[in-house]
Amino acid sequence: MTDSPIVKTRSKRLRKKLYVDEFTVLGFGFHGKFSAETDAELDPFFDGLVELIEGRNLMICGGNDGEHFEAYVSSSERYESATDEDRKAVQEWLDSQASITDVVVTELSDAYYGE
Repeated sequence: MTDSPIVKTRSKRLRKKLYVDEFTVLGFGFHGKFSAETDAELDPFFDGLVELIEGRNLMICGGNDGEHFEAYVSSSERYESATDEDRKAVQEWLDSQASITDVVVTELSDAYYGE
């Protein structure tokens, strides 16, 4: 008897349902710190962020505690991924915003399994 690893073979239908292999969906995260003093100062930031995300056919989820924020961005289309161009566009836009500091944008990662 050999000690070879068990190879899992999954049907295309199951791979698609599980978002694995050729159906892996990629996204990216970002986080930073608010430098604005009031909510009114942050309104243009959030309006611009929503416009950027929707304009690139992406979706975003995240939150903040009033001082720090974090979010994850992925494609709004099923079985589609955010691209490195999307990630760079968001990075450039965030870097241009005076109302936030200490921005970090992560590399593309598996949106469903975080790898």
